[in-house]
Amino acid sequence: MATDLGQWANIGHGYFTFPKLEGEVGPRMKFRGKEVLTWSINNYLGLANHPDIRKVDAEAAADWGLAYPMGSRMLTGNSDYHEDFERQAAEFMGKEDAFLMNFGYQGCVSIIQSLTDRRDVIVYDQLSHACIMDGMSMSLAKRFVFAHNNMAQLEDRLEKAQRIVENTGGGILVITEGVFGMSGTMGKLDEICALKEKYNFRIFVDDAHGFGVMGKTGQGAPEHLGVMDQIDVLFCTFAKSMAGFGAFVTGDAKVIRFLRYNMRSQIYAKSLCMPMTIGAIKRLEMLRTMPELREKLWSVVKNLQKGLKERGFDIGNPESPVTPVFMQGNAALAGAITYDLRENHGIFVSVVTYPVVEKGVIMLRMIPTAAHTEKDVKDTLDAFEKIRDNIASGAYENASLSSIQV
Repeated sequence: MATDLGQWANIGHGYFTFPKLEGEVGPRMKFRGKEVLTWSINNYLGLANHPDIRKVDAEAAADWGLAYPMGSRMLTGNSDYHEDFERQAAEFMGKEDAFLMNFGYQGCVSIIQSLTDRRDVIVYDQLSHACIMDGMSMSLAKRFVFAHNNMAQLEDRLEKAQRIVENTGGGILVITEGVFGMSGTMGKLDEICALKEKYNFRIFVDDAHGFGVMGKTGQGAPEHLGVMDQIDVLFCTFAKSMAGFGAFVTGDAKVIRFLRYNMRSQIYAKSLCMPMTIGAIKRLEMLRTMPELREKLWSVVKNLQKGLKERGFDIGNPESPVTPVFMQGNAALAGAITYDLRENHGIFVSVVTYPVVEKGVIMLRMIPTAAHTEKDVKDTLDAFEKIRDNIASGAYENASLSSIQV
């Protein structure tokens, strides 16, 4: 039997799944020839089309092309620029060292694989991202899961893990996220770190959605929660706040040195190309020196989330810019609402159904950015008001996936 996700593929390929947003990255893009106001781009700080970023990217591409440097970092793919970014990233994050990586997803997978072996135990949050799940699947470590942000259950798992490593001589690695990209909730990093007084473990945090967004200076979720000095291994990608690709991991010098020489995804794959490396240096500079971008983002976030709540929508308890809208219903209702928003109101949001969320739950996932305006927020809230009224009147009751003409 096909899951709801499979039904999307059969009926809505190119519309609900694999849609094509065209034009310059920003709040207003083209979808199937029509302009839409999009809330589905992880361009948190609005850097994707910032003129200073475009200039640096273009000049670096003209000077270096996309091929250089060739080979992995360890063999022939290193450069002064790669090392310069690492120095700047470590300094900004207040850590001893940092390691620049070619891609985020495979980098996270490789970190987990490298840090653990058959003597170790991993204890991880149930809602961890797919890259964490895949990293654990490639690790020989035993693993225990705890319900999302459930500290009592985490402590129970730590007790079990501690008994195991006392016999194996291994260690315990707790894995969670700074900001969970679907719900918008934060990992309870402060409460987890407090357990270090009782249990002997290291913590690895994937802060893809927190870096550049959370904290007074944009260091991320650990800064926001006041525990940056207690995070042993911190992973940050460029795909969100820095509007690029690539990633870095930061921590104590001895840990980063170990990863630099043991991460298979970096030893056996081409290093980050020069335009993106030089571009990352510029992006990091702007992230550090332009707090107004973060302030603008949070203004948009607060107005959007406040407006949705006032109109009776369930957005859960987001603590970050990620803004989910939860509804009860099946894939047909999800399709009807999404189609109505896109075709009749010009609002493009991503729709998420089972198996990403529980059966019977629909989630419209929205990503505010610093590039959005207050008018964008108002237009979107007006459209959601009409969607709410349509739901209340039963306008979507007879909807079916096959009846949606896409």
